[in-house]
Amino acid sequence: MNHATVATKTLWANQSDCQEVHLPVSLFFTMGVVSLMENLLVVVAVVHNRNLHSPMYCFICSLAAFNTIASLTKTVENMMLVFADGGLVDQQGPSERKMDDVIDSLLCMSFVGSIFSFLAIALDRYLTIFHALRYHNIMTMRRAAAILAFIWTTCGVSAMLMVRFFDTAFIKTFFIAVFAISLLLIIFLYVYMFLLARSHARKIAAHTPSVKRQSHCWSGGSMRGAVTLTILFGSFMVCWAPFFFHLILIMTCHANPYCECYRSLFQLHVALLMSHALIDPAIYAFRSAELRHTFRKMLFCSEWWRCSQ
Repeated sequence: MNHATVATKTLWANQSDCQEVHLPVSLFFTMGVVSLMENLLVVVAVVHNRNLHSPMYCFICSLAAFNTIASLTKTVENMMLVFADGGLVDQQGPSERKMDDVIDSLLCMSFVGSIFSFLAIALDRYLTIFHALRYHNIMTMRRAAAILAFIWTTCGVSAMLMVRFFDTAFIKTFFIAVFAISLLLIIFLYVYMFLLARSHARKIAAHTPSVKRQSHCWSGGSMRGAVTLTILFGSFMVCWAPFFFHLILIMTCHANPYCECYRSLFQLHVALLMSHALIDPAIYAFRSAELRHTFRKMLFCSEWWRCSQ
């Protein structure tokens, strides 16, 4: 975030020989525009296609909406930086500083919202795999709407508090704690799903040969699902962990030159966060046959709103 960057620039110059890494604004702008188009396409597809009006796709749509907000605000921020470099706007002006606070607030909301949406998707997949017969009774559209309302309300309130009191240790600790708790819950769900799937497959394999063949097919599908979940979790860790480790170092490691060297990679950490919004549609959405079918109609049918009926 801008506040964290400004707060540490002086330390970089005085306490470390590491030069701050600067990535071109055009890179952030390109990533923002592409991810904006990808995630907006997902949102429009889910909203328009009635076959996608289910809890799972609602959570995917929520994730894509948060990514859309992040991409849009980051694109606007990059445009402001370009205008500032050209002397068209004053970065220290009152209206510009207020706009910067709004951008930071929306980015905080989208980042926290992505974590919560990711957790909701993990929970939904757990219920789909291991409580398939009761899934529609457990995860109703009304409950899914309540979960989404809770996510968006919590993220909106927490984003305003984070920007308003970002310099306080409590807010930084809260931000890190939300990430850590969500991470532990996701790890618990994945490990539990893997252990339960292996146990279930072994129990089925102990029966007749015909059942063993069914068990092999079931375990193969479960392993494919486990691989998908592993990819999801791996991309989440790679893209998010460096940024939160950066926050931890801001709070706990002020004078160590090695910590300053790590903090000099701040723009790279932001780029990783933005890349998560790029790969989310490919992982969550484009693996769905129904979504791919909707995308084809949207992209190749001249009157796609009629083709999708």
